[in-house]
Amino acid sequence: MIKNELLLLGLVLTVVCANAQVHSLKDRIQDILETKNAEVGVSVVANDYQDTLIINGNIHFPMQSVFKFPIALTVLSEIDKGKISLEQKIRITKKDLSPDTWSPIKKRFPDGTTLTIGQIIEYTISQSDNIGCDILLRLIGGTGTVETFLRTNHFTNISIKANEEQMHKDWDIQYQNWATPPAITDLLIHSYNNTNHLLTQKSHDFIWKVMRGTTTGDNRLKGQLPKNTVVAHKTGTSGINDGITAATNDAGVITLPDGQLIFISVFVANSRENAETNEKIIADISKSVWDYYTKSLLSN
Repeated sequence: MIKNELLLLGLVLTVVCANAQVHSLKDRIQDILETKNAEVGVSVVANDYQDTLIINGNIHFPMQSVFKFPIALTVLSEIDKGKISLEQKIRITKKDLSPDTWSPIKKRFPDGTTLTIGQIIEYTISQSDNIGCDILLRLIGGTGTVETFLRTNHFTNISIKANEEQMHKDWDIQYQNWATPPAITDLLIHSYNNTNHLLTQKSHDFIWKVMRGTTTGDNRLKGQLPKNTVVAHKTGTSGINDGITAATNDAGVITLPDGQLIFISVFVANSRENAETNEKIIADISKSVWDYYTKSLLSN
């Protein structure tokens, strides 16, 4: 059994062993969710990996732009193999700038531009650029390469079948890009700790710097935390169809005042709540987790 599988097994066992310890936290989160007309998945690993909390851990939640995180990891893996480089320049033409999609690249360079792969990754992760995402996918041969990367490194319960352009054409396509909350938390843990040298040190340092620089979702995981809290994270957001928001997500790593880490994924799916409420669900959960572990610090 490889190290990834051992750690994942350890986390699953911790759900059973640590329930009594984190029971009050789980109750708090369930109180937050009780009156909400949405399907919510939560995965938290904290207390030096000793505590695990999972709610709706087996449901396939649409990732939306959270899928850009495994895409970026895959691109960096291809860079580490020498197939491409961070400094490699990519010409982006006006034809590449698809209409009606979120793209800070398009907004800043409406007539096209030339960017390095590193810059495109930064736009794709930190600003959740959809055009940048699809350019990266084309560079590595499509979503199949991402799934091969995940399988090769024994990451399960993550499905990536469609790019941003395809999701924009058909509402139902987004549900093909799904993950369970524990699967994304597991990916965060192993990529953050660079288990089995998942990436070179240069690529590892680069992606986590970019994740810490995320500018989207200020009202989600970060929303109620102290102002200067370090949160490295990736958000995901769908449109609204017949009053239903398919996805309002945030997943990342929160650094506590003592340097300990909280790995957390919160997915709000098929919600009939408004956008503000969907984001507040995530912020309320994040704050409850923060309060639980910072109070533990004060009591020690």
